[in-house]
Amino acid sequence: MGTITGDFADETVIVTGASSGIGRAVALAFGEAGATVVNADVRAEPKDHDAERPTHEAIREAGGESEYVETDVSDPAEIESVVEAAREFGGVDVMINNAGVHVSRRFREVSPEDLERVHRVNTVGTFFGTQAAANDMIERGEPGCIVNTASSTASMPDWEHAHYAATKGAIRMVTRSAALELAQYDIRVNSVAPGPVATEITEGWSERAEESVGGDGRTPPTRAGRPSDLAGAYLYLASEGADYVTGEQVWVDGGSRIA
Repeated sequence: MGTITGDFADETVIVTGASSGIGRAVALAFGEAGATVVNADVRAEPKDHDAERPTHEAIREAGGESEYVETDVSDPAEIESVVEAAREFGGVDVMINNAGVHVSRRFREVSPEDLERVHRVNTVGTFFGTQAAANDMIERGEPGCIVNTASSTASMPDWEHAHYAATKGAIRMVTRSAALELAQYDIRVNSVAPGPVATEITEGWSERAEESVGGDGRTPPTRAGRPSDLAGAYLYLASEGADYVTGEQVWVDGGSRIA
C-alpha cells in the first residue's frame, strides 16, 4: 500500500462519484500521489462551478493516469463492472465509496420514492461497492483498503435530513461490520465523516453552505468545509501509515461536534 507521504505509485484507486465535489478532490489527490484513478460516476462532466474539465482529463493533464467509467452505483451489476474494468490496471487496491445523493425533505414529507432513491445510491452503492472490491482483492490474493463516505448527520440530527442521515448511519455500520469480517484477508475498511461541505450535491448547496455555516467566527466550524479539506483523510486511511486502523471513522467537520 502507499505511504502516508502520498506515494501511491503502481496502485489503482476507484473513486465513485469522482466527477464532482468531495469525490473529485479525492480523485485529484490520489492522481497527484501517483495512483491510477478510475472515476466511477453517472456523468463525466463536473457540477463544480470552478471545474474546467472532467476529473479524469484533469489528472491526465497533470501527468497522471485516469479513466472514466460510467457507473450507476445503485445497480450492483454496474459496480461489479467498474471493479472488473480496474483489472486492466492490475486490479483495485483502494476503493473509495463516495457517490451519494441528497434530497431535502421534512420528516413528515419524505415519500417512499425519496427514501428509496437515497438508499439505493448511498447505502446500496456503498454496501456492494465494499463487497465487490473486497471480493476482487481476495480473488487476487492482495491486501487492500476501502474507505466509505459517511456524514456527521448520522450522529448529529438536523432538519430535513432524516432519510439521508439514515443512509449515513447505515454506512457507518456497513464499515464496521465489513472491517470485522475482512480483517482476516488483510483488507481494512474505514469511513470519513464530513460536516457541512460546500458542494453541488444538490443544486445551489455550495453557496447556501457558505452562507449557513460560520457562526460567530470564534466557535467551530468557522466556515463551511471545502472538498479539498477532505482529501487528506482519505489518503491517510489508504496509506501504510494507517495499516493498524480499521473499522474506524475519521471526522472532518471543522469541529462542529464540539461547538
